[in-house]
Amino acid sequence: MKQNEIQKLADQAKRHEYDAFTQLMQYCMKDMYKTALAILMNDEDAADAIQDTILACWEKLHTLKKTQYFKTWLTRILINKCYDIRKKRARLTSLEDYDEPAYEGGCNLELKEALAALDEKYRLVILLFYGEGYSVCEIAKLLKIPKSTVTTRLQRGRERLARYYETSMNDREGLR
Repeated sequence: MKQNEIQKLADQAKRHEYDAFTQLMQYCMKDMYKTALAILMNDEDAADAIQDTILACWEKLHTLKKTQYFKTWLTRILINKCYDIRKKRARLTSLEDYDEPAYEGGCNLELKEALAALDEKYRLVILLFYGEGYSVCEIAKLLKIPKSTVTTRLQRGRERLARYYETSMNDREGLR
């Protein structure tokens, strides 16, 4: 879906056209799932965050000032909902109780394991940059951090992924 189509649907959704809003949510669903899973590391919590985000978006759609930034606005709401859920869950369980994430079929098993091994701050920035195509500036605005921090986290995340793959390659060669 092109940016102008998203903007047109967002304009229609702002006028409370249910079908347009539904189409927007269906278009953004896969990216929302990946983002929520990168933060929460749990399918059930990711689903809860997405559900809360959809409801909040519908209720707050009138506050969206520029419809061309709909997806960025939606992602910011999702990130906030994820953090809310994580805070709530932290009071009830420890992080060790979370299951390993079960990404959709688009990712291979090695990539899932490598991403799960990263700290959240690196995993989220890498997912937003490479997975969803946000620029460094957009990520900085979404996460409310300086651009230099985003750049640093991208670099360190890539380094950690490279080390992960080197280590796993060495382990596999040691088995031969």
